Amino acid sequence: MTVYIAEDFSADEADILRRYFTNLDQPVFALVNLPEVVKGALFARYSRSPLSLRRLFLQEFVGDLDIEGDQTIDATVGLRRAEELYDRVFFEYGDDSVAQLGGVHLACEQASNILTKVLEWGRLMAYLEQSTRYIAYDQRLGGRYRYYRDPQILSSQLGTRYVADMDRIFDAYSKLIPQMQAFFREVVPKTDGDSDFAYRIAIQARALDAIRGMLPAASLSNVGIYGTGQAYEALLLRMRSHPLPESRSYADLMLTELRKVIPSFLKRVDLPDRGVRSTNYLTDTRDSMEAISDQIFGYETGGVVDDDVVDLVDFDPEGELKVVTACLYPYTSLSERMLEARVHQMSVEERIEVIKAYVGQRDNRRHRPGRAFERTGYRFDVLSDYGAFRDLQRHRMLTIDWQPLSPRHGYVMPDAVEAAGVAEEYRAAMARSESLHNALVGEHRDSACYAVSLAYRIRYSMQFNAREAMHMLELRTTPQGHEAYRRICQRMHAQISEKAGHLALAEAMRFVDYSSDTPLGRLSAEQRAEKRRQDRDLG
Repeated sequence: MTVYIAEDFSADEADILRRYFTNLDQPVFALVNLPEVVKGALFARYSRSPLSLRRLFLQEFVGDLDIEGDQTIDATVGLRRAEELYDRVFFEYGDDSVAQLGGVHLACEQASNILTKVLEWGRLMAYLEQSTRYIAYDQRLGGRYRYYRDPQILSSQLGTRYVADMDRIFDAYSKLIPQMQAFFREVVPKTDGDSDFAYRIAIQARALDAIRGMLPAASLSNVGIYGTGQAYEALLLRMRSHPLPESRSYADLMLTELRKVIPSFLKRVDLPDRGVRSTNYLTDTRDSMEAISDQIFGYETGGVVDDDVVDLVDFDPEGELKVVTACLYPYTSLSERMLEARVHQMSVEERIEVIKAYVGQRDNRRHRPGRAFERTGYRFDVLSDYGAFRDLQRHRMLTIDWQPLSPRHGYVMPDAVEAAGVAEEYRAAMARSESLHNALVGEHRDSACYAVSLAYRIRYSMQFNAREAMHMLELRTTPQGHEAYRRICQRMHAQISEKAGHLALAEAMRFVDYSSDTPLGRLSAEQRAEKRRQDRDLG
């Protein structure tokens, strides 16, 4: 049984695709010979489509492109000369910045939800991941449910059980989709002002949100990545040192495709005295930390917690004063020490006036103040379901670390599941997930996390400055957001105000939304999107 499902294309389809994609049968491939706007639009559509990128391109994009002039395109033309120039600049002069100037759009398909977090670790890359809100995971791929089949697990004594338990979990998830949709249609009936399309999409999104926690972390996702050669090099070095076998084998697939487009930028990845040495360093330090942690703490878990945790564990009590200093700094001729001394002499009201002037009149959450807000920061210890974590982890400018995913912290069950009368089926899926994980963990320690459903809690730390806090907390508390991460971000904002005492900074985050969750949070957003589509078509 193969790990990845190869797509089938007709001869005519393959003739078209061959001009724009570096292969037609692997889960990883690069995009070439396309305008940047087309590649960006493809990735944007990708996150909400159940289709692969190549199939999506054929169905929705080819008709709008003039492909007649592309019949003789050869992506390697001029490559040798560019490589020679790069070798001269980079290897002779050691200018790493050269590798920041060439970028690649790379499609990474059939990646587990564990692997997607590895792929999305780097700050200096752009990602779009397939959404559990818009994609129903009951759709099969090559006749099989969409979950990662780890070769080592499948070849072990637990292989048959792994497939059987995973299939049963997906069966339960699939069964609940129409039931949850019927429940939400009853709770929020369609009104005369609701368009059929917007209402249908909102119902589906709410239903899928409610039961996404049943999906195991092995569930497959598609990720679109854009990054520079330097960013890809760093990503590949991390992946090659990762304890998860899927990560290491997937890194090889990525390297093969990237070398078809930017080979020079990735020459160091597998050189023994460069990339291999760096990979070994990362592996050795991880192994050392695991050993010393086991030596100190053993199997200590800290006890079971029955609720989510959002704990502001570190902040600067003088953070607001430092932000006021940073706000004023570009507009004076004073040294920072002199300016900070003056700020300490100001009254509270005067400091608040400075922050208000710096923030200005914000008409919407996209109007953000400048980098003075980066002068202070916050560190939170968070315990939440894995589904919420995977959404918050994508905020790349923060510092985030997480512990291994397991069932040890219990799971979250949405109120809607109880209200719809399907709690028993939900609990049964959680029990099956936990049992499979516990069976796997002895022989497959690093891969046992595949069995853990997204509703189970994971502990992670998040550290970010006040400017990033404004962006993330305002974005992730909008009514159309998932209730799980809305609660987390609301509690973060409250602690910035009440625990840190940064009242003026918290007040500046005026678009943090504390409104109660609405049964169809996506409905108004979908109606606005449909109105924009109609206006565009009429125009």
